[in-house]
Amino acid sequence: MARTIVSTQSKIPKKVFFYVFNRSLNTAASSSAAAFTAAATSPPLPLNLNSPTTPTVDFTDTRALFGSLPTSDLLHAATTLHAAAIGPVVDVGMWVMNSKLMDVELVRDLVLGTVKHTFYRQFCAGEDDATVAKTVRRLHDVGLRSMLDYALEYADDEASCDRNLDGFLRTIEITKSLPPGSASFVVTKVSAICPLRLLERVSDLLRWQQKNPSFNLPWKLKTLPIFSESSPLYHTLEQPKPLTHEEEKSLQMSHERLMKICQSCVDANVPLAIDAEHTKVQPAIDYFTYSAAIIHNKDHIPIVYGTIQAYLKDAKDRLLLVNKEASKLKVPLGIKLVRGAYMSSESKIASSLGFESPIHNTIQDTHVCYNTCASFLLDNIAKGSSGVILATHNVESGKLAATKAYEIGMGKLKQKLEFAQLYGMSEALSFGLRNAGFQVSKYMPFGPVDMVMPYLLRRAEENRGLLSTSNLDRQLMRKELGRRMKECLR
Repeated sequence: MARTIVSTQSKIPKKVFFYVFNRSLNTAASSSAAAFTAAATSPPLPLNLNSPTTPTVDFTDTRALFGSLPTSDLLHAATTLHAAAIGPVVDVGMWVMNSKLMDVELVRDLVLGTVKHTFYRQFCAGEDDATVAKTVRRLHDVGLRSMLDYALEYADDEASCDRNLDGFLRTIEITKSLPPGSASFVVTKVSAICPLRLLERVSDLLRWQQKNPSFNLPWKLKTLPIFSESSPLYHTLEQPKPLTHEEEKSLQMSHERLMKICQSCVDANVPLAIDAEHTKVQPAIDYFTYSAAIIHNKDHIPIVYGTIQAYLKDAKDRLLLVNKEASKLKVPLGIKLVRGAYMSSESKIASSLGFESPIHNTIQDTHVCYNTCASFLLDNIAKGSSGVILATHNVESGKLAATKAYEIGMGKLKQKLEFAQLYGMSEALSFGLRNAGFQVSKYMPFGPVDMVMPYLLRRAEENRGLLSTSNLDRQLMRKELGRRMKECLR
């Protein structure tokens, strides 16, 4: 039976990009504070009927970008992003949260309370189902979609994997009660449903088979290419031992957990995006992802999306090989393209083993790789049955992809292309792409504060460069706050 992934049409006309979401004002502002808030919700600017036939992502009109955000939210975002961009603040915060001070109940409560009202509020969607649903609906009201991520990190045993599976299945259930299309994807991490040590073992065995194709893996399912000739294999320098009976049983159980998640996504009519992780376990993650894609990606619609990290030197080669094999097998290919989030750890591991880092030598090389892969994926979905998520906080990459999409023709990319940014970050890019007529999602981690803490720590570490060097959001937010202040003083 053919399946259809329900998609929300953008609330913005395709050929118009100067548009403001607004709320009707029933009464006049009764105070300067109310007037300040009213400046965010005043009547929309007149539509520019002479707009170019190919819209661009525009950042000059802050009212068009942030007009749908209440002033209180804008102030909180500007303040939190400024604090997150200060290196010593992040360093001290990470030291405290990783220290034994967190074993002291009073200190722990104080720290978690502070985090909850600052960084957690900025970067996470909520603690429980009701709060998450409210956040998703709020974003949907302003033309953005949500990628729901139950923010679990690694699992060490079968019991943890089973608990995490229940969490992912509940996340999928949440989508059934939401407005159609408001939840664009459900996100999962394979390391949350398969013990980390087993992922390392499977990755070692897959790498060794790449070195020696005659090496037999009796448990291996049909999959798409995991390595290219340029892929690093230095993690596995000696032939690993075969999986034990218990390990094979655990692998089967982990595969069954992923199958349950995939089937639940099929039943709920929402696709699944599987996150990439560090290269020590990425081969096993790709194996899980691509074997699931072969089973579930049918009828021209990808249900399972894998992730390619463009900061890896072999990213483009692996993408081309995967696409070629998927086309040969007539399997719709779903790809989420990201830059990558494990830069420091990848370099340290490679250096400790005496090998060159698997990450591009310069940030410019990463930009080139990302933009080249994005261009290839856009061409691919225009002529095939694949789907792509372009996850980026880079303004130039967003503009290039948007321009390319309009050159191809939006009709050919309809419901196949999704832009994405982390919740609480790159708001200007998200709203700019929304205003240009694209489907845009925010990556929405959620869960209890203490459970999400490892996620926040990792984001703080890996995104410190992004937050400190990319100040476009903060500049534009300050400009918009200034505009609202002037409005209320008139």
